[in-house]
Amino acid sequence: MPNIMYRFFIISLCLCVASSTSKGRIEYLPGFQGPLPFYLETGYVGVDVNEDVQLFYYFIHSESNPKDDPLILWLTGGPGCSSISGLLFEIGPIEFEAVAYNGSLPSLILRSRSWTSKQRHRVPFDVSYKSHPNSSLIDLRSKWLESHMEFISNPFYIGGDSYSGNPIPIITQIISNGNEVGIKPCINIKGYVLGNPLTFPEEDNYKIRFANGMGLISDELYKSLFHSCQGEYRSDYINPDNVECLQNLALYEKCIDGIQQPQVLEPYCGDTESPIKLPSQMLSKERRLLSAFYCRFDETRLAYYWANDVGVREALRIRKESIGTWIRCNYDLNFTTIVDDVRPYHLNLSNKDYRSLVYSGDHDMVIPHQSTQAWIKDLGYTVIDQWRSWKVHGQIAGYTETYSNRMTYATVKGGGHTAPEYKPEECFVMFKRWIHDQPL
Repeated sequence: MPNIMYRFFIISLCLCVASSTSKGRIEYLPGFQGPLPFYLETGYVGVDVNEDVQLFYYFIHSESNPKDDPLILWLTGGPGCSSISGLLFEIGPIEFEAVAYNGSLPSLILRSRSWTSKQRHRVPFDVSYKSHPNSSLIDLRSKWLESHMEFISNPFYIGGDSYSGNPIPIITQIISNGNEVGIKPCINIKGYVLGNPLTFPEEDNYKIRFANGMGLISDELYKSLFHSCQGEYRSDYINPDNVECLQNLALYEKCIDGIQQPQVLEPYCGDTESPIKLPSQMLSKERRLLSAFYCRFDETRLAYYWANDVGVREALRIRKESIGTWIRCNYDLNFTTIVDDVRPYHLNLSNKDYRSLVYSGDHDMVIPHQSTQAWIKDLGYTVIDQWRSWKVHGQIAGYTETYSNRMTYATVKGGGHTAPEYKPEECFVMFKRWIHDQPL
């Protein structure tokens, strides 16, 4: 098998009122010492009929062979979360330096295991600077490629995590259908990548099973929950007259109170809201908390201070009229979930022979790995590579299984929500092997 090297391109989405398309290379970023040692482009793409919706993107070249390497459109979850999360916390080439915060601009350093490192392009869109429907994303990928025709023939993948597990199969299906009916430009789409993905409504039911497996609740409580609630633990679906079920659920909630659900082994951080939602008199306290770096979410607060710096916005070429205060996740966005179960889309894409990689942090209680394994098995495909460990540096990094529909599933040992935030090297190696079509 040829040793093909890949690249990323990252697109970050922003909705604003404007009518022109622009792009430019960014050579310096405030907080980073010296010129950027990688190619970073930012810009706007106008979508919809009159191009009155402008989507902001980041585009990062691979450090190998940008001319031929695959493109990856990376979407951050939420819904409504910024792709700065992917750039700074997950798979991008830079990250915050873990030093005490002193009130000045947070410092950036190179990430040793960036998914763009001699591998591939990545394009994220930034929903933190507002929101967009799936139709805008479809319009975006066409117009972006029309302005970057040198990449039109590159293998194209769509990737993302968390809530992106919902729109990505739908977007992939729409692109595939468009290719089949001759819509131009034709996208050379090859597959998709999903991390800790939201997929179907019943996923919350698997949190009980996860809690029992992790020793957070007793076997007795688990059995009592299962029998009294009959496997349905979602509040909207429980009979209010089922007193035993409700009492057991109250005991369950008491047991997991104080558990950090994105990664159950990490310290409970309490309120992890962005500083924008904190009273001004608390900001000095926030800075004292940051100095200890006790919680992983302290870095989220660093992102708040960095992304709202005037110099950073100017360097990224963000239009002044496009957005107010930046926050990592805007949960006030007005949106409607039309499709809440995307398993049929996975079935359709499997019939079209696309490749897919689905992975879970095995300590993630937000989207438990048991729920992801359940919907994959529901697809009904034969296992062609039985459950086994996969290793990095000779140590077990997780477990994997491959199916006849060209879908590879992997757990990331010690990973949380999302896995690359907690296990960056393991996720880098996992993706590198998969994109090379090699066994994990």
